[in-house]
Amino acid sequence: MKRHRIPCRVDWPAKVERVGLTYHSHETGPYWDESACYELTAGEVDVLEAAANALHFLCIEGAEAVIKNGWWARLGIPEAAVPVIMRSWERDDFSLYGRFDFSFDGVAPPKMLEYNADTPTALVEAAVAQWFWLQDTRTEADQFNSIHERLIKAWGRWRGQTVHFSGVRENDEDEMTLLYLRDTCEQAGARTKPVFIDDIGWDRRGNVFVDTELERLERCFKLYPWEWLWREEFAAHLSQDAVQWIEPPWKMLLSNKGLLPILWELFPGHPNLLPAYERAEPLRGRHVRKPKLSREGSNVTWVEGGVVGEETGGGYGGEGHVYQEPAEVVEFNGQHPVFGVWVVEHEAAGLGIREDTRRITGNLSRFVPHFFV
Repeated sequence: MKRHRIPCRVDWPAKVERVGLTYHSHETGPYWDESACYELTAGEVDVLEAAANALHFLCIEGAEAVIKNGWWARLGIPEAAVPVIMRSWERDDFSLYGRFDFSFDGVAPPKMLEYNADTPTALVEAAVAQWFWLQDTRTEADQFNSIHERLIKAWGRWRGQTVHFSGVRENDEDEMTLLYLRDTCEQAGARTKPVFIDDIGWDRRGNVFVDTELERLERCFKLYPWEWLWREEFAAHLSQDAVQWIEPPWKMLLSNKGLLPILWELFPGHPNLLPAYERAEPLRGRHVRKPKLSREGSNVTWVEGGVVGEETGGGYGGEGHVYQEPAEVVEFNGQHPVFGVWVVEHEAAGLGIREDTRRITGNLSRFVPHFFV
């Protein structure tokens, strides 16, 4: 594996905006960074793909153990959600996608940092922007990237039917992610319709959720975490299973970092797992503390020798924390990459790489394209 410094394409902001990446820059610099790229070998891609495929099903086994043993409190699952999750699990409700984050140096096995299995972002840049970058810059090379085609195939089950898409207002990344997913859904032959989360209503007469035009929500993709959904005004009606939600309720188990210690209990020594516990003591002063439920690297603390080396702020952690052994620090030209392997309908489908000079990847960490030969 190599990291190359390269010239950016002429007028690159306009190029990425044309394919939906409108949030390519922020106040302190670029988020999309094509002044560098990562070169992998086909063998390294195979290793990442195999790790994601294996871990996805290990996570499902971990979720099954939570259900079997009633370990809901270990994941901070609200009591009202338990029967909803149980029914969703028993129905094997459709799951669209997720993203594993790995530490990987191309030599040692990839190590799972976490599984963003409910509301992963960085999708437009991984599925589309870096693919067009490849076509413009390295037509002879390949890319670990079948995300777009796989999404269209997955949506095909609802050809001729309506799928609502919901998220929050005034968030450019969320808006473009939803627009992109709607496009893939429409390419599969379905009808799509937007509705903001705070515009979803409950029709008491029909016992159904409705949008602002009083059209029933039969199935709805939500770019909104389940733990937030349970705090909405309409949460009391979630138990009626009136909507087929995407992601489904059972994905609450996979998207929860409380699953990390359970995975280590069930599969100790697995080459793609890091030791993880519900207490810091077993890691003897060297650990990464993570909230069970958090987003974009918030409220993460890196401890070395009992001393805080790095930490991030945020409003998470009330549900409790887990303690994970730090991955070996991978560095390329002063940058620490995280390898995000996308899973679409239970199978690895592509790669997006983000990097930072810090060891904790946050919401401003840069997305860097890749290719392999």
